Amino acid sequence: MYESALARRVLETVLQQAVFHRASRIRVVRGWVAETESLSPERLSSQFATHARGTRAEGARLLLNLIHVEARCRTCGRTYAPEHHQLRCPVCGSGDGEQLGQTGLAVTAIEVD
Repeated sequence: MYESALARRVLETVLQQAVFHRASRIRVVRGWVAETESLSPERLSSQFATHARGTRAEGARLLLNLIHVEARCRTCGRTYAPEHHQLRCPVCGSGDGEQLGQTGLAVTAIEVD
């Protein structure tokens, strides 16, 4: 269900850009999603296609790269891959971690006609 809401927000953003740039059709939407978001890029693309029906983005491809995010434990200094925004260190168990890198989802480019 989360993918559906995000896909709708991405669609709204690219449709606004299409109007601003006077594009008649959106062909490709490129971006990235952090692996900590627990999102399925395939499901997100499917939901995007569903919401895009009947708009100038109908048939557009949503191409998302999955980016890896790491965290560093402030207690023991180890670097690890956090799960679902949980910064608990798998080595020492400390919850005092800092996320290294970006999280979330971003649109980086839109190809239009």
